[in-house]
Amino acid sequence: MNQNSNKIQNPETQVPKTPQMNDRDFINDMLTTEKYMTESYSTALNEASNQTLYQDLLKIFTETQNCQRNLYNVMFRNGWYSLETADQQKIQQAYQQFNGYTNQLPVH
Repeated sequence: MNQNSNKIQNPETQVPKTPQMNDRDFINDMLTTEKYMTESYSTALNEASNQTLYQDLLKIFTETQNCQRNLYNVMFRNGWYSLETADQQKIQQAYQQFNGYTNQLPVH
């Protein structure tokens, strides 16, 4: 893991830097597609009125979501996707903000 600043990243797997698509480009393209598809399936699930159709869409959604997660893991493992550590103060502020939202919800 890279210990620079607040970045969490594995060592980057080098790929050819040419006009042709490389492994990173292909996987990134697939990841973007899977993300788009899960968003679309989520909308379809919200709109499905037929239970059988809903169950079929849910299975497809789950497979697509798992594929997206696997592609993300490949990108991260190869150092092509990095994360930043969160500042503890920002986490606490976000927690307080969203906790305040839940206090505004009606209790049944």
